[in-house]
Amino acid sequence: MKQFLHLLILVLFCFCNTQDKVTPPNIIFILTDDQGFGDLGVYGATDIKTPNLDRLAGEGARFTSYYATQPVCSASRASILTGCYPDRIGIHNAYSPGSKVGLNPEETTLAELLKEKGYATGIFGKWHLGDAPEFQPRKHGFDEYYGILYSNDMWPKHPQQGAVFNFPDIKLYENETPLRVLEDQTFLTGALTDRAIDFIKKNKENPFFVYLPHPQPHVPLFAIDSLKNTQKRGLYGDVIHEIDASVGRILSTLEQEDLVENTIVIFTSDNGPWLSYGGHSGSPGIFREGKGTNWEGGHRVPGIIRFPNKIAANMVIEAPAMGIDWLPTLAEFANTNLPTKKIDGASLVPLLTGLNQSSPHENFFFYYRTNELHAVRHKEWKLYVPHTYRTLNGREGTNDGFPIPYEINEIKIAALFNLTTDPSEQNDVAEQHPLLVEKITKIADSVRLVLGDRLTGIKGNEVRPVGRILE
Repeated sequence: MKQFLHLLILVLFCFCNTQDKVTPPNIIFILTDDQGFGDLGVYGATDIKTPNLDRLAGEGARFTSYYATQPVCSASRASILTGCYPDRIGIHNAYSPGSKVGLNPEETTLAELLKEKGYATGIFGKWHLGDAPEFQPRKHGFDEYYGILYSNDMWPKHPQQGAVFNFPDIKLYENETPLRVLEDQTFLTGALTDRAIDFIKKNKENPFFVYLPHPQPHVPLFAIDSLKNTQKRGLYGDVIHEIDASVGRILSTLEQEDLVENTIVIFTSDNGPWLSYGGHSGSPGIFREGKGTNWEGGHRVPGIIRFPNKIAANMVIEAPAMGIDWLPTLAEFANTNLPTKKIDGASLVPLLTGLNQSSPHENFFFYYRTNELHAVRHKEWKLYVPHTYRTLNGREGTNDGFPIPYEINEIKIAALFNLTTDPSEQNDVAEQHPLLVEKITKIADSVRLVLGDRLTGIKGNEVRPVGRILE
């Protein structure tokens, strides 16, 4: 009997000790730039081959109503790393080189949360949250950085250089050190992937966070020679195919290092396609407009996550989610604390693990420009409040990377769309649902008091200051 009790105690001790030492999951977050909803096979593309991303979706969960938080670079990326609407933390638009503001060092990023849990953290790609030393990645929780500090078109070769812009040289950085001026970017997707893989191998014995924000397929487009002229969509298709190959290399590395089961892999885009670049832009699929607008095509992008330990294969999630939700989701998976300051995101873990089939949010808020509220999604309904927006009015063409000028349209009175029956937003049903318009308008008014709205002159009472103003 004593031997049995001793054995039982030993088993319980080992079990409890094992539970205490459960290894937090590795996290790989792959972000593309200006990629549309309709640019992957699993999302309906027939003219671009994306076997690795299609496989990733098949082995995990695919969102059909995932939203980038804003339809523009810096703001969208800020929400991923902080779990906040960009307007809450004072970030708007896309920062230009030499910007005097950036992501406030007092904000807590996902990288900082994970570092507290013992994670190694690395970013390989485009930062775009402030290029001054005070705002660069290693000031925000990343151990290593290799990449560019802002968009890849912010260089002297921009097609409107001199006429509209006066961009300086764009440089490739390692940590805070500029390695060289970029004259050609053809190598970049492969080089960033190489660095991410090296980081994975170097840190495979401990939990790691790899943030891989590819500068592509933002214009100007670059694909390696061996993949050029391989896709029906032209150079844009070749670029997506190379990104897919990059994902395949990373998935193979996880298999080789026996890291698959306990590694979360996420793939998404920072906003929808930049349609004014014609044949060098992506496709929003069935959705209206693209980058720079708050129509569905500007926000609704691919959203894929694989985590074999927790997420079943072949999940298709129709409930809406947003970029603000990644930080709390990954914090829960990693069993780490949330930031002490208020955030807007909510954990998607119950949705991803099958405990719930509903979105954690009843409302989503769509801002653009300098703190302008343009739309509210309430359940299956989306209300557009009066504002102006840019459009090509059907003039999209194959202009091979030279921007077509936008026209300006105006929504003069509130417009309402049912995203379940009319996902392409073609039928304004505001007149048929006056009480619903009134209800969602009140919801819009309530968030204006919190986050503000420049169009109405309302200043939010919960907006935090942007990064320090540089002298």
